[in-house]
Amino acid sequence: MEYSIIQVILVFLVTFVAAIDQFSFLESLYQPLVTGLVIGLILGDVQTGLIVGGTYQLMTIGNMPIGGAQPPNAVVGGIMAAVIAISLHLDPNIAVATAIPFSLLGQYGVTLIFTLMSPLMSKADQYAHDANPQGIVNLNYLSMGLLGLVFGIVVTLFFVGGATVGQSVVDSIPQWLSNGLSAAGGMMRFVGFAILLKFMMTKDMWGFYFLGFGLALIVTNIAVLATPALLILALIGFGIAYWDYQQNTELKGSVVVNAGGEEDGI
Repeated sequence: MEYSIIQVILVFLVTFVAAIDQFSFLESLYQPLVTGLVIGLILGDVQTGLIVGGTYQLMTIGNMPIGGAQPPNAVVGGIMAAVIAISLHLDPNIAVATAIPFSLLGQYGVTLIFTLMSPLMSKADQYAHDANPQGIVNLNYLSMGLLGLVFGIVVTLFFVGGATVGQSVVDSIPQWLSNGLSAAGGMMRFVGFAILLKFMMTKDMWGFYFLGFGLALIVTNIAVLATPALLILALIGFGIAYWDYQQNTELKGSVVVNAGGEEDGI
């Protein structure tokens, strides 16, 4: 499938902004759910963009940087998953699995930019010592521009190349490999939740987990409730969380703290 130069430029700009947002703007514009929607609008298939973005979002929901270690990048991976699915008419699960190598390229890109900017931190210290805030601002602009440029170039090159020769490559993939990629992509969303639970779950929360699991099974198997099931479960979850918050607040407010005095010898 061929795309216009305007669409190519827009994909580059979306990637450029999303790359900067991930570390600087922090407005969640880089989240796969958002970029999938925007890429779908640009390429003329909003539904596929949303499905792929949502699937990739679930996969990366538990990913977080620990120290200097960077997880596979959600910006490059999410955008490329949407681009691959729309431009090559792939199943969303296959597109998500196929985009993993691109997310690793994004991970290497972040590490490269951080490495290049590390020697300049002493320059930032000097600017701070000299009371030169504009110098520090310029260093931030430099790092943001480099990161956006690297991400934008990677995505744009593969987007243009994939739109040109990708379909012939996809057609040559045997069915067993296609089925395997689809299964792998489908499992990744559950892996994302498993990683998130590993960090968040405590013994006090397991009851809520099993309660939600049971409610999900009941609601999704009732024909009338199956379509709005996610909204229903979200409302139930919010209600339970709000009730738990109120209970804990009341308990903390009812605790009398002994401030000391003559009675305890202080």
